[in-house]
Amino acid sequence: VRLVESGGGSVQSGGSLRLSCAVSGYTSTSRFLAWFRQAPGKELEGVASIDSNETKTNADSVKGRFTTSKDSARTTLYMQMNSLEIDDTGMYYCAADGIPRGWGVPPIEYEYNYYGQGTQVTVSS
Repeated sequence: VRLVESGGGSVQSGGSLRLSCAVSGYTSTSRFLAWFRQAPGKELEGVASIDSNETKTNADSVKGRFTTSKDSARTTLYMQMNSLEIDDTGMYYCAADGIPRGWGVPPIEYEYNYYGQGTQVTVSS
């Protein structure tokens, strides 16, 4: 299984970025896909998840600003990030093969078995 993120970069506060995650070698259609991020000096944070029925869950910190989607073949995961804030700065990772322990809550690290190498997002004032 291989996950490769892209689309990160540097942007001013209020700007937008679209992250992509190319997924290969993964055939499950029932488990969740997700985005995580890690800010400097902080723990990994679950940002958003999406299941096979397109049901999405977002962390409160990104609700109304970030939108997760995937293509029908589940080969690419996306996250459109609008109204970016300085606190959104960090390394963003996509994850696959998730089995959430709760309903309607942001993803948790141990729920997912595969992670990409990450893409850096830097938001400045």
